[in-house]
Amino acid sequence: MINEINISQRVVAITFDDGPNPVYTQQILDIFAEAKGKATFFMIGEQMRNHPEVVKQVAEQGHEIGNHTFTHPKLSQLSLEDCREEIDQTEKLIENMTGQKPVVFRPPYLDYNQDTVSIVQQKGYSMIGALNLEAQDWEQPGVEHILKKSRAVVKNGGIFIFHDGFGDRSQTIEAVRMLVSELTSQDYQLVTVSELLK
Repeated sequence: MINEINISQRVVAITFDDGPNPVYTQQILDIFAEAKGKATFFMIGEQMRNHPEVVKQVAEQGHEIGNHTFTHPKLSQLSLEDCREEIDQTEKLIENMTGQKPVVFRPPYLDYNQDTVSIVQQKGYSMIGALNLEAQDWEQPGVEHILKKSRAVVKNGGIFIFHDGFGDRSQTIEAVRMLVSELTSQDYQLVTVSELLK
């Protein structure tokens, strides 16, 4: 699981899980367009199927789409076959909708076992974690908390996790708006995970 890349350039990768969502994904696209930065969206297949127009927009604006399974299960509790199916279905969807095969993967709940690892390796994915797990934006702990815990781990090559899907994500949007503004004023470049890995 990759949480950061050891580099000297001032670059970070900000990622969003569980979308696409017609309300929140849209707001994130606006924030990143204004900052002239790129993000990585770890999308759930079911949500992609529900909001194909959002998927298209994300891809057209040059952001990366990563695989976050089809139904968001705990992969360690699935059979090898079901686990593979979860990853395959979303991979095909991403390829069909964007013309590009995903190369980064994040397991739901960051939960995985040896089976998951072997499938991910066979498929040539990089498995992506994050540094700011204590921000716990998915729990809606307040904008200040999300910001404070994310700021605390800002460093060159860091990967950050936020959520644009499931439930009310207005706290996340507010925190990300402020964080992006701070990072860009500190001359950080906002890149996709794949760009960071390169």
